[in-house]
Amino acid sequence: MNLWMTVTYWEPVDICSTVTLMSTAAFFDLDKTILAKSSAFAFARPFFKGGLISRRGVLRSAYAQLVFVTSGADHELMEQMRTYVTNLVTGWDVESVQSIVAETLDEIIDPMVYQEAVDLIAEHRAAGHEIVIVSSSGSDMVEPIGARLGVDHTIATRAAIENGRYTGELEFFAYGPNKALAIQELALKRGYNLDECYAYSDSQTDLPMMEIVGFPVAVNPDDELREVALDREWPIMDFEKPVGLRSHTKQIAVTGTSVALGAAVIGVAWYVIRRMTRARAAS
Repeated sequence: MNLWMTVTYWEPVDICSTVTLMSTAAFFDLDKTILAKSSAFAFARPFFKGGLISRRGVLRSAYAQLVFVTSGADHELMEQMRTYVTNLVTGWDVESVQSIVAETLDEIIDPMVYQEAVDLIAEHRAAGHEIVIVSSSGSDMVEPIGARLGVDHTIATRAAIENGRYTGELEFFAYGPNKALAIQELALKRGYNLDECYAYSDSQTDLPMMEIVGFPVAVNPDDELREVALDREWPIMDFEKPVGLRSHTKQIAVTGTSVALGAAVIGVAWYVIRRMTRARAAS
């Protein structure tokens, strides 16, 4: 089965017609772009303590985390991860999962967040851009993380639920072309001009979403994405400083002046980083 076509159904959240439409958004992959590790496996120990998985499951999740961090995510690995996770969670009580994630979010996620990502999100916010996380991880983890980061929207994998438990099937797999499809649907609802939007990712599997925006940026790219970025002269950024979020939770006061300055800073930064990337490639 073609992995990209495993699940293609996407049902965006209805947006009230009176909502002010935004022309620009910044789309961020989550794992290894905002977070230094995989969010899908980050909660293995809390799930073990909550009685959802065995000690062996914790060890397997730790191994999967190591492989993901050191090897990157290609199509074969993503298929293996999808199969492993869906089999693992089959029968889990949804409310228990949501409760464990809420109770341990700060402990688990705070140390994994890149300082550079926090700063970049703040710059986009100051520019008046909406912030959207687009992640292959499950919505029951991605949505709380997004709320913690103060983003406007999240696009994530949705698991099928029956009688309050996960069935092991997926309603929507936020991966490859499905990410691009979901972004296009959200853009129609929110009024984004994708030619003015930004996309940040570390993985070549996210090329479909990066190719539909005007300003794609490779962050900590795998070898395949780095090659594409260099060939197409996309900016390349390296994030290296995971830090806690507790000092970054204050809302940014956005004035007309700060929006204008923020937009200018983002625009200039994109071109500067692009030129630096080109210069490094030529040297």
